[in-house]
Amino acid sequence: MTSADGVPSLAEELRRQRNALGWTLEQLAQQAEVSVGMLSLIETGKRRPSLRSWERIRQALGMTEPLPEEAWRSRPREGVSPGPAGMRSIRIVATLAPPRPKAYDDSFFKPISLWLTTTDHKLIGIMYMTTGLLSFVVGGLFALIMRIQLSQPNEKVIDAATYNQLVSAHGTTMIFFFVTIFLTGIANYFVPLMIGARDMAFPRVNLLGFWLIPFSIIVYYIGFFVPGGALNAGWTGYAPLTEKAFNPGLGTDLWAFSLIIWAISGIMASTNFLTTVVALRAPGMTLTRLPLFVWAQLSTSIMLLVVGAPLVGAMILLELDRQTGTNFFTTQGRPVLYQHLFWFFGHPEVYIMILPGFGMISEIIPVFARKPLFGYGSMVAALFGILFLSMAVWAHHMFTVGMNIYVETFFMVMTMLIAVPTGIKFFNWIATAWRGAIDFSLPMKFAFGFMATFLIGGITGVYLASVPIDTQLHQSYYVVAHLHYVLFGGSVMTIFAGVYYWFPKITGRMLNKTLGEWHFWTVFLGFNGTFLVMHTLGLEGMPRRIVTYPGGFGEEGWGATNVFITVASFLVAVSVLIFIYNLVVSWKHGELAGDDPWGGNTLEWATSSPPPPYNFERVPAVRSYMPLREIRAERQRRQAQGAERASAGVTEGSV
Repeated sequence: MTSADGVPSLAEELRRQRNALGWTLEQLAQQAEVSVGMLSLIETGKRRPSLRSWERIRQALGMTEPLPEEAWRSRPREGVSPGPAGMRSIRIVATLAPPRPKAYDDSFFKPISLWLTTTDHKLIGIMYMTTGLLSFVVGGLFALIMRIQLSQPNEKVIDAATYNQLVSAHGTTMIFFFVTIFLTGIANYFVPLMIGARDMAFPRVNLLGFWLIPFSIIVYYIGFFVPGGALNAGWTGYAPLTEKAFNPGLGTDLWAFSLIIWAISGIMASTNFLTTVVALRAPGMTLTRLPLFVWAQLSTSIMLLVVGAPLVGAMILLELDRQTGTNFFTTQGRPVLYQHLFWFFGHPEVYIMILPGFGMISEIIPVFARKPLFGYGSMVAALFGILFLSMAVWAHHMFTVGMNIYVETFFMVMTMLIAVPTGIKFFNWIATAWRGAIDFSLPMKFAFGFMATFLIGGITGVYLASVPIDTQLHQSYYVVAHLHYVLFGGSVMTIFAGVYYWFPKITGRMLNKTLGEWHFWTVFLGFNGTFLVMHTLGLEGMPRRIVTYPGGFGEEGWGATNVFITVASFLVAVSVLIFIYNLVVSWKHGELAGDDPWGGNTLEWATSSPPPPYNFERVPAVRSYMPLREIRAERQRRQAQGAERASAGVTEGSV
């Protein structure tokens, strides 16, 4: 069964590898997802497998080297191309841009051309994250100006018109231009790596979707430089405040146009993610073996596909009212209809901003607890429970508009019910960490910090789901505190956890641990100092979105609480500066991390740090939703068996 020049045949190599593992044909067939009859014919030399089947068999056996070219003794088949290091690999079915001429790449404009035209999902992911981080800084500056204005009664740091624009810009920037965009960048970088793909399914669409985002941001911020200023009706843009009669400036139109562009970009990205995960998974990666972060991104993409269109529809109808004189949302029409359309998008958007974070926490805790994730199936089911329930709770934002009592009751019950799948996730994360060998590295600290803060946001959310309570606290600072515990304590803390976890993979270097510790404690203390006491302001009756308030010692004596909040908010700003400084310095000068500094469970840790343009020379065998953990366990088992054989050989020799 060996060729004339000594090259082993497929049959010989297959039999040797199978016997080394002690597997039966049935066991190998199950792992490689091929038929037992095919394996039997290959081992007897009666049949030559397709390259796709042989790739699956190699991965199931854990073979690290491809067979030499001579072992095939056949020409390459159509659809198969030579891969790195002379190996044959299945060509990924994805549209890739043709290479540019070398002379062009060697020109002065190479860095510009690279970032402007790249279709590499990793570089696009970095651009998404950079854009999101810059938006985070801008939105944070808006928040600090507002906190200075509110720090004492009757302050006049800025006037009321400017304050209203800053309130609107802060919400729009943080929700649309920071959290969603940064999480899209993380998913862009790691979803193809985690499923063993070479790139996204539609690389050019991926690039176009990204460049729509800076365009959307620029369109919105132009509003600050036009007569009348930017949007001043809050980030929700409630009608009729945004109607022409009450808001004739161009800023509202620019805001609506910006959100339409943003939504189109999100729909393009969601379609790309869904196609990539469905069509480009590595051999052996069935749906039941997808990492939790990939499941989270799948559910997020489905959600954005469903609710992005109603947002675009609301913006188009608003513009029809403003430009053509229709009466969809005017006082002669139905202003409440706008709220229904907006919140049908707006509340699922909260979960669009948190589900990828849930996925990151589900990847981080098992790694640093040194245990498998508890309840993989229930975690996936919880994601889709949140997905479906999120579209049945939007009207809890509207309990004060005068809806039918039975409608209010329905949305109250649905809002309370959506806490159940989130609770399942919390119990599973706790069970995963329970009695684990916990390593309190920075990603794990931020994961636990997220659990502590998001839990408060979830509990206050169930509290606000009650119609009588929400009626009293609606549009108060209690709601502001709840929102920030969900979005900052939830989404932003998971972003920090994900950055500390995956920064070594992106750059090949570790973030500075000392700076990371300072970052964690300053942001944790500053955030809770800012928003925990803000609940008391709401209970005392302080309305949100007011530019100032009177002094005194009665029910409106909020000065002491507000100055404390302002000081704590500056501590958050210091923590963000520490974080950005750590990113910039560690990118080039951080400690070398190696390919897998944490002992990760998923495929991104199987390639180099940073990954090459093609991601993998060879995708490891996928036998579970934690393929690298399985590979390490198998390697340790083989090493132990080899040591036992060597020990037995020495003993026999001595005898």
